[in-house]
Amino acid sequence: MRSAASFKLGLSHSAATDSTWKVEAVKQVEYHVIAARNLFAKDSTRLLDGCSAASLHRGDRRLIIIDANVDRIHGDRIRGYFEHHGIRASFVPMRADETVKEWGSAVRVVDAMNGFGIDRRREPVIAIGGGVLLDIVGFAASVYRRGTPYIRVPTTLIGLVDAGVGVKTGVNYGMGKNRLGTYAPALATFVDRAFLRTLDNRHLSNGLAEILKMALIKSLDLFELLEIFGERLIDDRFQGSSDELDTAATQVIAESIHLMLEELQPNLWESCLERCVDYGHTFSPTLEMEALPELLHGEAVAVDMALTSALGYLRGSVSEAELDRVLTAMRRLGLPTWNDVLSTPGVLGAALADTVRHRDGRQRLPLPVGIGGHHFVNDVTIDGINSASALLNRKSDELRVRETSVTKVAS
Repeated sequence: MRSAASFKLGLSHSAATDSTWKVEAVKQVEYHVIAARNLFAKDSTRLLDGCSAASLHRGDRRLIIIDANVDRIHGDRIRGYFEHHGIRASFVPMRADETVKEWGSAVRVVDAMNGFGIDRRREPVIAIGGGVLLDIVGFAASVYRRGTPYIRVPTTLIGLVDAGVGVKTGVNYGMGKNRLGTYAPALATFVDRAFLRTLDNRHLSNGLAEILKMALIKSLDLFELLEIFGERLIDDRFQGSSDELDTAATQVIAESIHLMLEELQPNLWESCLERCVDYGHTFSPTLEMEALPELLHGEAVAVDMALTSALGYLRGSVSEAELDRVLTAMRRLGLPTWNDVLSTPGVLGAALADTVRHRDGRQRLPLPVGIGGHHFVNDVTIDGINSASALLNRKSDELRVRETSVTKVAS
């Protein structure tokens, strides 16, 4: 006879099948994405009390894994913050870029956690850096002692709006982008755009690619904000040097995060593989790894979006005017619309085949419908992809010629 507790847990037992038990359980998931301007100003308590599950108190210990470049620029300020609040922080600077996003880097984080002697539940690791570092630390934390809590402090735009808000972690394996990974939400992500003031234009554009992705598949309003303010936000480093730019920066980042979380929340574990947030991520994983280190992640996503926008035009879901508008916006945001790896024989076919394996035997390819809409298709052919690539090459050449002409006239 089963106890009341077994019914509550969803445990059932069938003697008729030679003692077979079926276990059903549900684990609640809760994590926080918290806007925090000037997080490491000494008078800020946002990191200390912004999230009860991740709170900090005088005398606490924390292991800090920090991107080596971030440490060089911001390290003294960050160390001063922890000292001021009486937190015993141990810092581990790490190189973190796509070329070292690998198993060995994850092991280094595991070694640091082991050497620190982290308490399994009470001492979350804090990761401070860009998307690559957040992915590496999240992966290492998820496998150390079968799950160690961690906190994310993204320092790049792509970290703020993409890598820092979901639950996926991972490192590359062989030529596979994020081939090793887990689903492991951080306790909290603290979004502080003050870090963006030290980024160069290219890395700001890199993050804008992921914002543009959300605009193209879900929000014409966000796309129009990028058209109006995108170039000025890059020049301003998203710092809000005027009321108008401060409002625009806040809206662009907040809306992008909201749209992303709106899609992720009901499907955190990807039980449904038709995900519109995979737009720009059908061909880009292969393109990025093939072109490494030439393309940053967001740049590879932009090339993918340009290609699939051209494909959408050829299939009738995007007008030529809309295609031109999208490609023009990409160029103005400092993003590539073409890379020569697209012309490498077999690359696009291999990319599609790998995506089909990743999406459980079907393409489930999100394509744009106009600007701000999307649908999913499963019938894309290699001929269709090659035709889209040829069209994109021609359109990209036209854009480059036009930009050169404008530059000459301006000079």
